[in-house]
Amino acid sequence: MRVDAVVIGAGHNGLTAAAYLAKAGRSVLILERSEHIGGAARSDRVFPAHEARLSAYSYLVSLLPDQIIEELGLDLQLIRRRISSYTPVGDGGILVDNGDPARTAADLGADAQAWDDFYGMTGELARKLFPTVTEPLRSRDEARSLVGEEAWRDIFERPLGEAIERRFTSDVVRGIVLTDGLIGTFGRPGDAERLVNRCFLYHVIGRGTGDWDVPVGGMGQVTDGLLRAAESYGAQLRTSATVTSVSTDGREAVVRTADGLEVRAGQVFANLAPTLLDRLLGDAPSRPEPEGAQLKVNMLLSRLPALRDASTTPEQAFAGTFHINEGYDQIATAYAQAAAGQIPEVPPCEVYCHSLSDSSILGPDLVASGAQTLTLFGLHMPARLFREDPEGARERALELTLASINSVLAEPIEDCLLAPDTIDVRSPLDIEASVGMPGGHIFHGDLQWPFAESDEEVGRWGTETRHANVFLCGSGARRGGAVSGIPGRAAVAAGLGEAALS
Repeated sequence: MRVDAVVIGAGHNGLTAAAYLAKAGRSVLILERSEHIGGAARSDRVFPAHEARLSAYSYLVSLLPDQIIEELGLDLQLIRRRISSYTPVGDGGILVDNGDPARTAADLGADAQAWDDFYGMTGELARKLFPTVTEPLRSRDEARSLVGEEAWRDIFERPLGEAIERRFTSDVVRGIVLTDGLIGTFGRPGDAERLVNRCFLYHVIGRGTGDWDVPVGGMGQVTDGLLRAAESYGAQLRTSATVTSVSTDGREAVVRTADGLEVRAGQVFANLAPTLLDRLLGDAPSRPEPEGAQLKVNMLLSRLPALRDASTTPEQAFAGTFHINEGYDQIATAYAQAAAGQIPEVPPCEVYCHSLSDSSILGPDLVASGAQTLTLFGLHMPARLFREDPEGARERALELTLASINSVLAEPIEDCLLAPDTIDVRSPLDIEASVGMPGGHIFHGDLQWPFAESDEEVGRWGTETRHANVFLCGSGARRGGAVSGIPGRAAVAAGLGEAALS
């Protein structure tokens, strides 16, 4: 069998690449190891006895450019959240309400002006930098000139912790700011490698605003729409097709699968972690082995839990990101314990209720009953903590995480579960097994800056490999990470030329 292009992996980035390739007139075969598409960007009936389709892994959209939606004609509805976050503090809390600046300022107290100044700066950064993610890579100097010296110092040049500690006085507010640098990233705010900075950057520039939007119908609507687009242009999909090797001479590639399929192609687009692609090619590792560091918990509730804070309703608190024990010092303690090989005693985590913004993911009976979903993302849970005793460590991590949640609520979260079994927990090892992300790393490895870091990279797309006809189109590419489609589009630009995108 021969095609113009093989796409390995039917996650959202692979489907994006396939859609652009097919739209450009190429014959395209998508090979997916699983029985279903979507990778980590999918909707699952996590609890089979209940009619609820949860965004099982990725759950919000920020980095998907309007340009991709328009170029591929995607039928996708995104809801902008009014509530950004809520953080319980004793018997009160801090509500960041985009519709009520006065309430937000009152809750932030002495840090209100610093908050406005800092996020005014990141907002300007987003407006300037985000449009460049669909362009060829700019040089480091060009990026610096574009964003300005203040943003360059605080976000790119110096460890993020320096800016946080200089600008904010409250431990709680410092923690709220820091959390955006820790999603999928195991790092410290003072880390000289600035891993935290890179993660923070992508969290504040998305869609030119930094807002994290709710996909109506759940994350599966994103990937379903991309598949429809790819197939409408002629792309073919083959599921349950595990790729076992890729060989290439730079002009022609051969892709082989476990069930004996052999496909010849002019180009290969790999929606895989770079370390996995290296193994398929028989190449020496080009990057360190990834290690994820998050606990993912999905819940179906009969109702939202009560708060200690009489000034905030549960509907307000859970409509945005609900921060749990994510003070600056609490996060530092958790990191130190995890780095020492211990599951954090008080795990920092955050939860979000999709069904408050979009009830379409629930069946009519669940909607009528007042049922709600909760998705939890736990920080500082590196894969190494689960390798010796995967089941025991997962159980212990869940126990401590539930205790952490309950420490800030007026009632135990367990009392609000729709049924005893409507809670699902996944460690990094479970994520690795389910969706093929090495070490459960949701970004396929450490995030990279969205500009060229060498003269050779300038004008390229950050998706190229050492093989002329093999391209990375997943989260491990430069400007990869999260649900964006950016690497998928960039890989096609690298392989066919930018003109092929229109």
